[in-house]
Amino acid sequence: MDASGQNTFRMKIKVLTERMFKHLRKWFVTRFLGHPRRRTRLVSKDGRCNIEFGNVEAQTRFIFFVDIWTTVLDLKWRYKMTIFITAFLGSWFLFGLLWYAVAYIHKDLPEFHPPDNHTPCVDNINGLTSAFLFSLETQVTIGYGFRCVTEQCGTAIFLLIFQSILGVIINSFMCGAILAKISRPKKRAKTITFSKNAVISKRGGKLCLLIRVANLRKSLLIGSHIYGKLLKTTVTPEGETIILDQTNINFIVDAGNENLFFISPLTIYHIIDHNSPFFDMAAETLLQQDFELVVFLDGTVESTSATCQVRTSYVPEEVLWGYRFAPIVSKTKEGKYRVDFHNFSKTVEVDTPHCAMCLYNERDARAKMKRGYDNPNFTLSEVNETDDTKM
Repeated sequence: MDASGQNTFRMKIKVLTERMFKHLRKWFVTRFLGHPRRRTRLVSKDGRCNIEFGNVEAQTRFIFFVDIWTTVLDLKWRYKMTIFITAFLGSWFLFGLLWYAVAYIHKDLPEFHPPDNHTPCVDNINGLTSAFLFSLETQVTIGYGFRCVTEQCGTAIFLLIFQSILGVIINSFMCGAILAKISRPKKRAKTITFSKNAVISKRGGKLCLLIRVANLRKSLLIGSHIYGKLLKTTVTPEGETIILDQTNINFIVDAGNENLFFISPLTIYHIIDHNSPFFDMAAETLLQQDFELVVFLDGTVESTSATCQVRTSYVPEEVLWGYRFAPIVSKTKEGKYRVDFHNFSKTVEVDTPHCAMCLYNERDARAKMKRGYDNPNFTLSEVNETDDTKM
């Protein structure tokens, strides 16, 4: 084996040894020191916010009833359907009691033994059950024709008009609330998925934090915009502790971070430079950090023109240093592009500097070797050579 082959063999042995020690160290920490502590998230992986409001004043709670439309839309389905059924059954029964009261006051019920020439306010109301059925027929405009209002008393005519108007309002509100909840873009956001982990590796000669995002539908999101927030606890120079302090994280793709052509999975990345909050982190200290990276994707649904937002978050244990994503898009023999979602969150280990500062120091050192430096104190002096040799 020549010298070059020996060097290659030694490098492979070195890489395998480093990987083996890395896995052994991870196994040792998990086995003997217990599982790593579970970090508290503000935003879950599926985008739900982990926050609660305490000591809210009763006057403030009344504001939710003032904005009744949004309150009803935000209710869970079981509560919404309970309100839906209660609203209709309650109104039918309430007006049934009123129709029964009209018949009772006008002595139209059989128990009063009205004469043959007696004209009732409502024909064929014989009790509370028939009054409830007439109320239902009136409000939902069934109109069987067996029970009807006569011109005998104005009270019945006024009650008929009032119930008809109130029935239209209840129908409009409840049916509109059901339709609005079904068409909310939150369900569209379920078809936007992010990779399970974020990775840190070199891209274009720069150290970057990369995340993969995919649209599971063939319909596009128009005007998509992606950005991030880094949440961590900070202490100001004045000694104030700020929990969930937010720092902007700019994510881009090769064409920018706005108006994404979201037809296939995209790999978005954040450049770790001197202005990045990840610049002072290293591979050895990443798990010791306490932060949460929240990623947002805003866009307009093509079919409904409704704006939706997709959220997810990453904690230090979900950020893999020294990895990149496996290829996911290929081209078939028929000329179609195929997306293999089996490799969507799959990562491959690659050679990566263990910190951003090391990468920039290495680049600066290479740049200095390629350029010269002027010495301002250098002066050129001429030396006259004399020939002391005599012939």
